[in-house]
Amino acid sequence: MSRIRYDRLPTERVNPGSGKLDRLSAAQIARLMNHADRRAVRAVGRAAPALGRTVDLIVRALSHRGRLIFVGAGTSGRLGVLEAAECPPTFDTPPSLVQAVIAGGKRTVFRSSEGAEDDGPEGARQIRRRVRPGDMVVGIAASGVTPFVRAALKEARRRGAGTALVTCNPDVPARAARVVIALAVGPEVLTGSTRLKAGTATKLALNTLTTASFARLGKVYGNRMVDLRPRSAKLRARALRLVGQLGRVPPREAERLLKASGASAKVAIAMARLRVDAKEARRRLKQAAGSLRRALE
Repeated sequence: MSRIRYDRLPTERVNPGSGKLDRLSAAQIARLMNHADRRAVRAVGRAAPALGRTVDLIVRALSHRGRLIFVGAGTSGRLGVLEAAECPPTFDTPPSLVQAVIAGGKRTVFRSSEGAEDDGPEGARQIRRRVRPGDMVVGIAASGVTPFVRAALKEARRRGAGTALVTCNPDVPARAARVVIALAVGPEVLTGSTRLKAGTATKLALNTLTTASFARLGKVYGNRMVDLRPRSAKLRARALRLVGQLGRVPPREAERLLKASGASAKVAIAMARLRVDAKEARRRLKQAAGSLRRALE
């Protein structure tokens, strides 16, 4: 790879509005940061077309037995780990369906290992170990030049996987991935600390990618989380409300249906609305590719 000019990266620029950061009161710093964070939200809004194209690629991959794999280093890698970890309880997906690769391995989730981001060959090795044709690999790199992520995306393309890059560097060339999601957040309040605005914008973008993808795949009904796993008191209460409200049955009947369904809110709702037993409800849902809406229509 060519030598990286770090001094020219947008993520390394000095924010002229926070030059007196060390002389402000705590409340002034809070207001300054809140004002700056608004740029993160606007930046994600401007990236909606690229986010939409990436969602289409993810849906295509997951619809054909592919997997979604996030790859990043440092803060970006940790955000990928968090996003992957949230998918099973939210959408009842197997842990293998959405994965995360972080430079330096699992230990760097809890303890920083910043030098790991420079190991491009290791990024490529991780992809060779995990990725197969038809998968979708989303690289996450605030600077857009992280060697671990760049090498991972290059290897993913070579292996026939779809690729996208979430970055806060608008100058990243389009060839870096099939889709480049450029979040123009501007310089950080604390120069170079991309865990701030860049991290916020990245989290918003990843939220959008997974939520939109699984909504398109029928994992939600309206804006309800019908594929949730009721493995805590809070989630069980939510599941009972879902069965009662969407199944149009009283609380006692909702409880009976949820138990008969094997604790699947979606199956219980289908049982209530279609007036069938659990076995038939599962059959109808399978015919509808898991979509409750299609099964009910």
